[in-house]
Amino acid sequence: MASSTPRRLRRVLVGSGTSLLGLVHHLTGAERVWFGHHVAGGEDTGDLGMEVPGELTAEAVLAGYRAAIAESDAAIRVAGDPERPIAVAVDGTFHTLRWVPAHMTSETARHADILREQIDGVTGRCRPDTPCAWPAGQ
Repeated sequence: MASSTPRRLRRVLVGSGTSLLGLVHHLTGAERVWFGHHVAGGEDTGDLGMEVPGELTAEAVLAGYRAAIAESDAAIRVAGDPERPIAVAVDGTFHTLRWVPAHMTSETARHADILREQIDGVTGRCRPDTPCAWPAGQ
């Protein structure tokens, strides 16, 4: 992302209004909700959404994401045991600490793959009746 222009980072790629920078902005909030709230029992900071306020620079969004990741790492270290139940239930279920990073990984990949497909046109799934259309050299 560092080599991209602010305009390209904010370029909306799908009907939901998601951009690359918007995804990072959203993931910042997701880190804080899942690890800060559900794992550590802190305040529910809510969903940041995909729209980045105009006054936030790309550098500020990326710095916020790095800070949220550091906070998440600290929450994981404090929780310790991967089989420990999270502090705040999700829809009535106290998942394990192990469940949260797996959930975050799958959600991040799902969002990122949608944007990647808009950029390179290649679907992330291949079916037996339809060969994958990978770009040349991949």
